[in-house]
Amino acid sequence: MWYVIEGYDGPDMLARRQAARPAHLARLQALRDEGRLLLAGPCPAIDAEDPGEAGFSGSVVVAEFASLEAARAWAEADPYVAAGVYARIEVRPFRKVLP
Repeated sequence: MWYVIEGYDGPDMLARRQAARPAHLARLQALRDEGRLLLAGPCPAIDAEDPGEAGFSGSVVVAEFASLEAARAWAEADPYVAAGVYARIEVRPFRKVLP
């Protein structure tokens, strides 16, 4: 089943986010290579493609996992969690309809 994972950045986390980004992307690329990644990306903190020093408010990942528990475990092992970037994470089932 698909699951949406939303990570919400704490305040002033841009430097920590940038430092943990290569490890974060490696995990996403592994999901992609397994055919389990629908989409992933950051949410700019302002209405701009490149938010600069404003940074990001969080990230969204939609990926396939065997269960809600597996999706939560994957999310909790994210390098952004270990680096303290995410203040909280939400994981919910997701039903893809379009396209």
